Amino acid sequence: MAVAAEVARSEGRGGDLQKVAALLGGTRVLSRRLTSELDAHELLLHGLPASAVDHLVGSLMFIGKTDSLEKAVGMSLRTWQRRRDAPTKPLSQEQSGRAWKFAEILSKATDVLGTQAEAEQWLERPAIGLDQRRPIDLLGTPAGVELVEDYLERLEYGVYA
Repeated sequence: MAVAAEVARSEGRGGDLQKVAALLGGTRVLSRRLTSELDAHELLLHGLPASAVDHLVGSLMFIGKTDSLEKAVGMSLRTWQRRRDAPTKPLSQEQSGRAWKFAEILSKATDVLGTQAEAEQWLERPAIGLDQRRPIDLLGTPAGVELVEDYLERLEYGVYA
């Protein structure tokens, strides 16, 4: 029984990994297929290609290029524009990690809320469970990211308070 649960958990993580990778452009942009979280770690250690953030931002439906998005991915609009001009230059580890985390949260919110459009709208709306703060505004710090992830988990399991 425990083995079956572990297999289901690892398959779930693998599917989540592929969803996050797809938001960042998939194999075409990342130049590799991610098969484990260690693959993701290695990718982030060496830096995501700048085109991965370009793909992520381009796939957003409702979230504009705002200060909130800049804080969430750890890159100003001007820096993002410079990076677009040098797509082969990898992002820093910090920028890569924050872009990955934003994609991870967007993917999780999409799973919980049903569509990416709903997930993006949720990220931009004040949330009662976050003391009326917008989830996207909290993604600029590790503590804020943890609050958003915990809140998403509560939403997933129907525990709102």
